[in-house]
Amino acid sequence: MRVIFAGTPDFSVAALEALLAAGHEIVAVYTQPDRQAGRGRKTQAGPVKLCAQKYGLVIEQPATMKDAATRMQEFSADVMVVVAYGIILPAEILQTPKFGCLNIHASLLPRWRGAAPIHRAIEAGDIESGITIMQMDAGLDTGDILATFPVKIETTDTAEDLHDRLSLVGARAITEVLAKLDSFQKTPIPQQQELATYAKKLSRNESAINWAESCVQLERKIRAFNPWPGSQTTYEDTVLRIWQAESNNESHQSEPGSILSADKSGIRIACGEGSLLITELQRAGGKILPAADFLNGIPLQTGKKLGDNANA
Repeated sequence: MRVIFAGTPDFSVAALEALLAAGHEIVAVYTQPDRQAGRGRKTQAGPVKLCAQKYGLVIEQPATMKDAATRMQEFSADVMVVVAYGIILPAEILQTPKFGCLNIHASLLPRWRGAAPIHRAIEAGDIESGITIMQMDAGLDTGDILATFPVKIETTDTAEDLHDRLSLVGARAITEVLAKLDSFQKTPIPQQQELATYAKKLSRNESAINWAESCVQLERKIRAFNPWPGSQTTYEDTVLRIWQAESNNESHQSEPGSILSADKSGIRIACGEGSLLITELQRAGGKILPAADFLNGIPLQTGKKLGDNANA
């Protein structure tokens, strides 16, 4: 098929490569404009653009899709595949390819429409995620479902872990759907609107740990926000970033944030319900370390509280 591909971050690359490997003709790749990044704020190309350059593909980088329909018509595409593009497509664009626009969405719609379905699924304690191939319409992830591909969420999964697995599943899913697109489009499944949930965009402000929350909720957030925006607290004037932790529902009599113990097994912190055993962390600007190694450099005193300056 003649395919227009639209995507920007790492998550999209596997799908682009899978379409090429399956023999589809990628007539154009749409990706967001280059952005400034890194300490030097140098302009950098995104992962999809770098992949497209490697294969010598036509690259389009409009700031918006408002006036892109005329240019897109020149490619005479059969279908447009969209995965984590990051730019809203107007109705005119959705109708331009012969078979419309298909979206690779990282959840089992209608659960977790929106910008951060992977993170919100882990944060909510979902036991299953997956990929939905959706026929796009003018709404936000509201289009008919063509196919779903479930993926189990492991109890140790970080957002990065689940992201990487779903990226590969999405690549397989889109090639399977395109191979029998006529059949899938004849039996679309309307979404049950009453079951919809919204995965709001992540915010840097969410990184501050609130020790009054339960140990279960905090453990999920630490995994959901790994690698970004991360989870942080403070010890006296030192910012600590927490990367791995285990929840324990046993009761205690200490105030939330109190250090219950700090030894080679980890750093146990009182939560609103239960406690959290921190097993991997770092001081801001330092290396990520196992708790035992971290304590060799910064011994934490039992009874002191974390988080008085959590937004530092």
